[in-house]
Amino acid sequence: MTERVLDNHPRRLELTDELHARPFMPMPCPGRSLTIAFKEESNAQERDPDGDRAHLRAFIDRHAGKQAVAYPAPGANHLLADLGAFSMKWERHTEFVSYTLVEAGARDDVFSGSLMEHVPEDWLAAAPGRVVAAVEIEVLRAADLDAAVAMVNGPLGKVFGRESLVAARIMDNGALAVGDFRIHSGGFSRFAVIVHDEVGSRRIGRALQRLVEIENYRILSMLALPIARRISARLNEIDRELSALIAAVADREVQRSEKAILDDLTALSAEIEAMSASTAFRFGAARAYKSIVQERIAMLREDRLIGRQLFSEFMLRRYEPAMRTCKAAADRLSGLATRAARIASLLRTRVDVALEAQNQEVLRSMNERAYMQLRLQETVEGLSVVAISYYAVSLVGVILAPLGALAGLDKASLVAIVAVPVVLGVAWMVRRTRERITRAKAEEDAAKAGDDGAKPGSDTP
Repeated sequence: MTERVLDNHPRRLELTDELHARPFMPMPCPGRSLTIAFKEESNAQERDPDGDRAHLRAFIDRHAGKQAVAYPAPGANHLLADLGAFSMKWERHTEFVSYTLVEAGARDDVFSGSLMEHVPEDWLAAAPGRVVAAVEIEVLRAADLDAAVAMVNGPLGKVFGRESLVAARIMDNGALAVGDFRIHSGGFSRFAVIVHDEVGSRRIGRALQRLVEIENYRILSMLALPIARRISARLNEIDRELSALIAAVADREVQRSEKAILDDLTALSAEIEAMSASTAFRFGAARAYKSIVQERIAMLREDRLIGRQLFSEFMLRRYEPAMRTCKAAADRLSGLATRAARIASLLRTRVDVALEAQNQEVLRSMNERAYMQLRLQETVEGLSVVAISYYAVSLVGVILAPLGALAGLDKASLVAIVAVPVVLGVAWMVRRTRERITRAKAEEDAAKAGDDGAKPGSDTP
């Protein structure tokens, strides 16, 4: 039977592979891991991907020796490699690139050695960015829970700060996770995982990956904190200035022109928009990274170790206030932009009302002038009737003079006889002319109104 070939969407394979793009790295027990994350100081999301991969190839070349280690494929953002003495995982993220080195075997003292011996100084100096996070994790084996607790209270208690020590039972209570979220000698954050039950290397690897991501994304999310603190003072000033502007808009006794208020408001709005544009990515990234930190802590499924604070409790007390500060700054910036828009709307309303009053005054003045012009026109019409009648009577008197002589009338009597009908005729002619002009104007206005009502899209048939 011939196998049927599906007509797949061009992105189907890519989107399916994305679910498996970053597999967990198996972690031997006992053993240790080292993770270093590099990030550009600015515009990290736009860094050169080819530069990241070239730096990875340089690391592989240093350690591969005679082993055949494949380079990352073009466009790849993930690589697992066995370099003999240790294993390596490389990941490229939106803002940073990370290297995780894993080594098997026990050592005499916890954190007595470092995988940094495999990281050449010149290679580190040529990294694409600066170190934003560095995490050392020691994986230890204990006979049982009591032995694991003894290690926490004994040698590990000397390594980690007692005040900030966090410890929780993880992996279905098969291990303990310990840390203090401090930077220790060499510039590393340190965690220890003490396995006291039969737990597979992949489960240990998943737990270590979550611890590393908690630390990495915690730091990346807190990059927004200095920005929030820096803009808070200016936001206080802008808040006061906007309050003064809204008071000026509301109080008509304040002698400030709308133009002056609008100029100040425009300057503040421009500054707010500039601050929003410059901080939008950082605050948005902080929200996303905070969600990842919370999810990774939840995925640890931690249970309390008597007398020790949980990872979630530590974060709630130490980390959440910083994130709330960032959120408050972002929300306040958005709120100030909204307030500025409302003030501008109120100012436009105030200006529109003032313009409406001015327009009404202009219309009233125009009505008065039109009335005066009408009265003047009527006066002129009366004078026109008199003037036309005067010349018409004179002309008729000249025309009818011979007939008057035959009738025995002198010129004065003839003019007196024809004056009244001539004046009435002239007055009737002037009135009729005015009525004809008025009627023609009304018909023209009606025709225009009909054309406007019959525009495309109207209901007029």
